[in-house]
Amino acid sequence: MTRAAAIVAWISGLGFGLPAVFGLRHFARHHEVWTFMGFPTYGGGPFERWEIPTSIPLLTGFIAVCVAELVVGALLWSDRPLGLWLAIGLLPFELIFWVGFALPFGFVLGAIRTVLVVAALVGR
Repeated sequence: MTRAAAIVAWISGLGFGLPAVFGLRHFARHHEVWTFMGFPTYGGGPFERWEIPTSIPLLTGFIAVCVAELVVGALLWSDRPLGLWLAIGLLPFELIFWVGFALPFGFVLGAIRTVLVVAALVGR
C-alpha cells in the first residue's frame, strides 16, 4: 500500500509541480498567468474570486507543497512510518491550493493517496 501511495504522491508532486515551475517563471517574466493548451495555469480560480491574485509568493508556496509531496513519496516508498503521517498532515495544505487554483485532479489523486495511506495505517 505504501509503495502505491508513493507513486500517487510522485504523480501529484511532479504533475502539478513542474507546470507550477513553468508558471512561476512565466509569471515572473511577464506578470501574467501562463496558459497551457488554452487554459490558465494557476490563475483565474477561486483564489482570484477571494481577492488573492496569482503572485510569485503564492506560486512559490504551491511549488513548496509539491516538493513536500515528492518528499512524502520518498518516505512512503522506503516504508517509513513518518511518510504515512506526513501524507495526512500535508493534505490540508494541498486542499487549499487545489481549491484555490481549481485543480480537480488534485482531489482525485489526494483521495487515492489518502485511501492507500489509511489502509497502510490500519494494516500496521
